[in-house]
Amino acid sequence: MRIDKYLWCVRYYKTRNNATEACRKGHIKINGNAIKPSKMIFTTEKIVVRKNQVNYELEVLDIPKSRVGAKLVDLYRKDITPVEEFEKLELLKYSKDYYRKKGLGRPTKKDRRDLDELQEE
Repeated sequence: MRIDKYLWCVRYYKTRNNATEACRKGHIKINGNAIKPSKMIFTTEKIVVRKNQVNYELEVLDIPKSRVGAKLVDLYRKDITPVEEFEKLELLKYSKDYYRKKGLGRPTKKDRRDLDELQEE
């Protein structure tokens, strides 16, 4: 089975086109190498999927015939993502607190001074 189709079948991407784009951008790696969407996937291979600034590590247990329900996903893949990856995500949530909300325009002088003060510490 193709890697893009596999990632769509095990519900890592909502559409197959999204999975294909992720492969083209280099967000999907097998054995540390970025791959094309047409790469054939086999059981026992380890895949790294970079999604939402987290590197998910998967092990292929079996190949599904078509897209599976959310309850059946664990039959086809094993999630071996280290806990540190999720801790990084939590840290990123806290680090964005001092930025302005998107769409509020340019930073004011006060915002710039606050940012400069944070960078000095």
